[in-house]
Formats: sequence, C-alpha cells, structure tokens
Amino acid sequence: MKSFETYHPIVLFVYFVSVIGITMFFMHPIYVSLSFLAAVLMNSILFGAHFWKRSWVYVLLFLGMAIINPLISHNGEMVLFYVNHNAVTVEAIAYGMAIALMLLAVLLWFKVYNDTMTSDKFIYLFGRIVPVFALVISITLRLVPLFKRQIKQITQAQKTIGMDYAVGNIWHRIKSIVHIFSILLTWALENTIETADAMKARGYGLPKRTTFSLFRFELRDTIVLSLIGILTIGTVVGSFIGNTTFYFYPTFSPIEFNWYNVLFYIIYTMLLLLPVVIELKERWQWRSLQSKI
Repeated sequence: MKSFETYHPIVLFVYFVSVIGITMFFMHPIYVSLSFLAAVLMNSILFGAHFWKRSWVYVLLFLGMAIINPLISHNGEMVLFYVNHNAVTVEAIAYGMAIALMLLAVLLWFKVYNDTMTSDKFIYLFGRIVPVFALVISITLRLVPLFKRQIKQITQAQKTIGMDYAVGNIWHRIKSIVHIFSILLTWALENTIETADAMKARGYGLPKRTTFSLFRFELRDTIVLSLIGILTIGTVVGSFIGNTTFYFYPTFSPIEFNWYNVLFYIIYTMLLLLPVVIELKERWQWRSLQSKI
C-alpha cells in the first residue's frame, strides 16, 4: 500500500474511520465477510509472508471467540445437542462466528491503520486541535516498537556476558531477567530526559512556535476523499433501507440478492478495496512509463 500511504493524512484517516466504523456496527454476514476478506488481503499485501506465518494466532482467536457464544447463549430454534440440559443451537454458533469474524476484521484493519497512519501524520492532523492528546498518543505508539527493539539489543548483549535468561537454573534466569529489566528501565529514564530536552530546545509549547510539514492537499486527495465520502454515504443509505439488517435469533433471516442488495454489496466492496485499486493503478502507470523508456 505504498501508493495509498502517500495520500494526505486526512484522506487516510477518513478512510479508516469509515471502514472500521462500518465493520464494527454492521453484523450482516455479507458485510462482515467482505470486510474480513478485504482486511486479510490488505495485510497480505503489506506484510506478506510474515502475516501468514502468524495467521495461526488469528485462527485460535477466531475459534476461541466462536466457541464462547454457544456456551453462554442458548437461543435459537435449530438445536444440535444438549450440554448439561442447555441447548447448543445452530443460531448461537453462527452468531458466535459472526462476532469473532467481526472482531478479527477490526483487529486486522487496525493493524493496517497502524502501519499506514504513522505518528507524524497523526500529529499533523490533531497537533493543533488537541496538541497534548496528540503528543501522548504519538509517544505511546512510538514506545511499543522502540521498547521491543531496545530489549532485543539488551538481551543479545547480556547473552555475550553469560546473562542468558533462557539457560541455567531458575535463580540464574530470574537474576538475568531482573538485570535486563533494570537496564531497560535505566535506558527508558535517560531517553525520557533526552526527549524532554530536545522538545524544549525546539520550542515545544511556545505560543508562536511554527511547524514544518511535507503534507500538501492536492487534487488527487480531493478526488479520493470525495470517492470515499460517496461510497461511505452509499453504504450508510443501504443500512437505512434495511440492506444491512440481519437477525440470528430466533432463527436466521433470509439473505436477499436482488438488484439493489447486490448494488450496495458492490458499493461496500469498492470502499474496502479502494487502496488496492489505487495500488494497482500506480503500478500499471509505473510499468507503462518504464515500457516507454
């Protein structure tokens, strides 16, 4: 999604708010499935084989969340069997799977959001509106990968002097872990002081302080933002006329595929796959230019 990442931060933010918001509130099986599949596709493009290597985690999360609902909810007409005189129904299993799929879709979309909406883009959008909040969020998001990288370096350094927490007796392992944690804590405090000094030197908090930004709102941003707005409004209109309404209890409501239902499915699919279309378009243009050289 390198091409989509180059768009203005407001375009990226509006897109993710629209997609994640719709995914969270529409429990229709078609909408949930489309959002999940699009999220998987986006993660595959962004992270490649690394995403698929960790896909077993998402499978376990899906199974765990899907199993919980039939155990606590016994509504539904199609009973499969009984557990301690409590009915396990097809409707409860389907609803649990839909909830699990929706939560996984939201999780995967947030993963794409975290990779696309970097801290500088977030600060650019909200730095002037709520500067303190934007700074806190930015620093918090930055600390997670920073701490992971630093603890990896500390652990590797400690292994060279015999302080490997993965070998030895329990006392040696505890001592090694405490030593690594102590070094990490000292580094974090020193890094905090250096960050505060750097911010003070750059005039953070002064009333007339100006900021530099590389982001410019161009014509292409206007076009894509308008397209996101049109597709989002179209999806919401479909919800108002009942296109996203689906009942699991007491039994399943029918899924219709008449012309206007299919039209709203297509509109939502276009919204979900907009970054993919932009990426394919940019690649086609690049190859076209290369062929002319």
